[in-house]
Amino acid sequence: MRPVTALACGTLFGAGLALSGMTDPTRVLGFLDVLGDWDPTLLVVMAGAVLVSLPAFQWARRHPRPLLDVQFFHPERTRIDSDLVIGSAVFGIGWGIAGLCPGPALAGLASGRWEIALFVAAMAAGMALRSWQIRQRARAGSPQCSS
Repeated sequence: MRPVTALACGTLFGAGLALSGMTDPTRVLGFLDVLGDWDPTLLVVMAGAVLVSLPAFQWARRHPRPLLDVQFFHPERTRIDSDLVIGSAVFGIGWGIAGLCPGPALAGLASGRWEIALFVAAMAAGMALRSWQIRQRARAGSPQCSS
């Protein structure tokens, strides 16, 4: 049931992004251009997201488990550390340069635009590189077995 629910939620999210125009990088870049030809559409989309998610978060605070799973999955790391700060900066810089972030980029693949496919490929490569780096860091910190 979990994969079906995830697919349904992802499809709904992607459809909402496409319907609101958030898969178009020029729309996002227009929002970031506050001193030029500013486009407030992203602000309206964000406000709509808050209005939809706020009641769901309030509901979750009052219930011991979600409707379709046995437990809530909360973040394991809650401390602000260098990984979070650097990751946020890279995300913001990439968003400002390309006008895309992961959700809209994946939804935008349906458009067939090569620029979006290139962005997704670069994003996947960056994620793979970061995963490799984390594994290398974990190996360096773990005790070595001796024969």
